[in-house]
Amino acid sequence: MENVDIIGGGIAGLALAARLDPGRFTVTLHEQRPQLPTVGTTLAMWPEAQRALSRLGILGAVRGRGSVISAGALRNPGGEPVLSMEGEGLLGVSRTELLSLLDSAVPGVVRRVTQRVESLPAPAGLTVGADGVHSVVRQAAWGKRSTAKATPFLAIRGVVPTVPSPGDVGEYWGKGEIFGMAPAVGGTNWYASFRSHLGPGRVDVEEALEETRGRYAGYSSAVQQVLSQASDENSLAQRIWTTPPLARYAKGRVVLIGDAAHAMTPNLGRGACEALIDAVTLGGLLNDLPIEEALAKYERKRVLRTQQMRLASSLMGRISLAQRWQPARDALLKQAGKSVSRTHGKAKTSK
Repeated sequence: MENVDIIGGGIAGLALAARLDPGRFTVTLHEQRPQLPTVGTTLAMWPEAQRALSRLGILGAVRGRGSVISAGALRNPGGEPVLSMEGEGLLGVSRTELLSLLDSAVPGVVRRVTQRVESLPAPAGLTVGADGVHSVVRQAAWGKRSTAKATPFLAIRGVVPTVPSPGDVGEYWGKGEIFGMAPAVGGTNWYASFRSHLGPGRVDVEEALEETRGRYAGYSSAVQQVLSQASDENSLAQRIWTTPPLARYAKGRVVLIGDAAHAMTPNLGRGACEALIDAVTLGGLLNDLPIEEALAKYERKRVLRTQQMRLASSLMGRISLAQRWQPARDALLKQAGKSVSRTHGKAKTSK
């Protein structure tokens, strides 16, 4: 039996604990929270992430508690569609529901320790850093140069009870700010991002909501309706942090997964998906191969892919939150929208 210490009981940590073979590994899961969070927004599960959920045996349950994410549009602040966006194959699920289902998939023999880990455990086995963007494991093994960096942007998000009209679904791009909304189980999942002086530490949610309402006062009535229902009880607010690029995710018997390895801006909606894929990939390899070989193969499969995703997400953030060249950006998007419409029109005519 090999010892595995998983530091962090979020999406990545729970998924790995559920994936590891209890007949081969003695697993200890360290998580500082005494219970799962009760507030969370909807996460988009892309097809590859859905396959990871299937390997964990919970895809059916996630589908039962989630919703299909279909088409929306990229819109200007007034709500006028600029570019259509398709969501075929996407599954939306509440973060709280996903964490609950992952938690239920963890074998009962996994030892759970409720405490904050301040240093690496004694090297008696494999240590997995699944402890997020401010990972203690990453900083201990990779040094101060791996410390997370605060971006200038605030992320505010939540779920309100009113279901959005299909004509309002999508992402609204303004000057240095974005606002998005989509249907969720029981209402509307929404999010906003803009430059803010709040933080970078703990952000007061009510103060963040007040600033958000002011920033989006000139947006469409649909946006105003969502923000009027948002409260500190159904919303979250935090500064967006990212990790510096890493060329390796494993050092000796220490390995990183999820945001601890590649925290990215939320602009592509892939952070939770890549964390799941990391965990299921690593767990499967550890189940089948010697540890050193499994870690080497995990890096070959995941480092380049996730670092590319991190860079792409950052680029999308710069485009969507552009301030200086926003008119040129919008003109290009409108032209792209016209091109897409003409292409779809020809396709429909040919049928």
